[in-house]
Amino acid sequence: MNKIVVTRRIPEEALGLLKKNGEVFVWDRDEEPIPHEVLLAEVKEAAGLFTNVGDRIDKELIDHAPKLKVISTMAVGYDNINVMEAASRGISVGHTPGVLTETTADLTFALLMAAARRVAEGSIYVRQGQWKSWGPMLLTGQDVYGATIGIIGMGRIGEGVARRAAGFSMNVLYHNRSRRPEIEENLNAAYCSLEELLKKSDFVVLLAPGSADTRHMIGKAEFELMKRNAVFVNASRGTNVDETALYTALENGDIWAAGLDVFEEEPVSMENPLLSLPNVTVLPHIGSATIATRTKMAVMAAQNLIAGLAGEELPFQVKLNKQ
Repeated sequence: MNKIVVTRRIPEEALGLLKKNGEVFVWDRDEEPIPHEVLLAEVKEAAGLFTNVGDRIDKELIDHAPKLKVISTMAVGYDNINVMEAASRGISVGHTPGVLTETTADLTFALLMAAARRVAEGSIYVRQGQWKSWGPMLLTGQDVYGATIGIIGMGRIGEGVARRAAGFSMNVLYHNRSRRPEIEENLNAAYCSLEELLKKSDFVVLLAPGSADTRHMIGKAEFELMKRNAVFVNASRGTNVDETALYTALENGDIWAAGLDVFEEEPVSMENPLLSLPNVTVLPHIGSATIATRTKMAVMAAQNLIAGLAGEELPFQVKLNKQ
């Protein structure tokens, strides 16, 4: 019977599918990721690997897994997987596109609003007993309705954020590798250069994929172009942002606030200086974290893995020309 390694506890609906197709090892300690040395040991006899964005699936790991037929990640992005190395060994790689679009767009817009209206600060303020009276300028924030939003990366999630922005009568700008005429027509969005977007936007939302090409695509020069009242939101990959430059921009008042669902190092270190700033709203990479969406993602990932074990094309297979 095929051995299947699952690097996190997953919904029972998906786990049940896997158990019908192999002997399943599950790392079920939610409070900590599977140690890399444990993963290396477990994959030695594995035919299938069910993974997620927090796991490093590199050449070393693939070298330790001579029987591996399929790697299935419970995520849209797969920049943590050495897809080229897997392909060279005949290992199929699957992911879960599409299913998390609306859920992640919801969270992105919620993060935008929370940072703009200082929701986390206000909650702490009340819980710490600091609220003594009403004040005209108490915890004043930035208007969202009617403001200009700049979306960097107009994929499915970017489009979802643009639809939500339209509901707030926001002026929508976007920058993408290629123009999206249908978005421009249907949502009255305007395509522009990255420089123009950064200069004109009240809210800058980063939704670009994570890759070597996008690493630190937003850094010192980009923050200097933004308005001093700008709110920066990153719901893409932490590696897309130079966090040192972001901290400096926030500390110096070059931009007004930030909302972050992702970090360069995850889980984020408590020593990360961004956590010391009151104008930074932070979340633990929960863009797709609803019960319904995570269950759908897990089932899709399980279906990918089962197909790979059977030597079939994966329903949601990563194509090399997309990497």
